[in-house]
Amino acid sequence: MATAVPPSVTPRHIEVTETFVRLYVFLANYLDRCLNEAARQTYPEAELQKHLAETVAKLADILSINRVVKTKVQEECDRIMALGSACLQAGGKGTLADDIKTARAVLQNKTIALSDLLAVFRSI
Repeated sequence: MATAVPPSVTPRHIEVTETFVRLYVFLANYLDRCLNEAARQTYPEAELQKHLAETVAKLADILSINRVVKTKVQEECDRIMALGSACLQAGGKGTLADDIKTARAVLQNKTIALSDLLAVFRSI
């Protein structure tokens, strides 16, 4: 017999999944800004960096129980941020733009999969 969870308490698996979705959305937003001037104009850099830092910190705390996954996520964040920074410095041209598009597609696929999983978790 399942125990009812009070509405004010988010189950841990939902919180983890939500945080991963947030991370991948913010990383995708960061990459979008690298190639799209309009994206840079509509979403201030400081605000994006604040949300990204908060999400990374929250996820690092959650993942402290699994060093391997925590390291993989941190390496992915570092790689995305370095790629975006290099692309911005190069003016969004050349092979870096292609690398940004590839990384963006990977983030989009992860976001879609996790969003579907989150929908299932919420409906249970």
